[in-house]
Amino acid sequence: MVRAAEVTRGLIAVFGVLVAALVGSWLWTRVGPRSTHAPEGAVRPIRLQIPNGSGEGGVASRLASTLRQGGFHVVEVGNADRSDYFATLVVARRDDPSAAQAVARYLGSPPVVRQAWSSDLAEVTVVLGSDRSRVHLAP
Repeated sequence: MVRAAEVTRGLIAVFGVLVAALVGSWLWTRVGPRSTHAPEGAVRPIRLQIPNGSGEGGVASRLASTLRQGGFHVVEVGNADRSDYFATLVVARRDDPSAAQAVARYLGSPPVVRQAWSSDLAEVTVVLGSDRSRVHLAP
């Protein structure tokens, strides 16, 4: 009987440590330091377009403000082809995904998708989805 109680206490302690680590990790992504400028060594700011697929008006403009504060060049803000995107995506529009990865890091690491195309408009597209609360936005 004593042995079962010791095992139970040990399992509870391990579970407590895991929960504390997960909460700490979550807090770090929310309030921890993040880059406040475009990547160093960049010859020019990364050009972005932001289609809003969240279904909530004004969110893409707030995201554009956040990205401009970070030194990124927002060239287009508008509505996406649909308003029911669940997840926010950062789309790399060039063969080299480093610009998209820099944007994703700045925003709190939403997924990066490669979809290269030949356009001079933007190097990166941020499709804003309904999970926008996971993305760092300006107030």
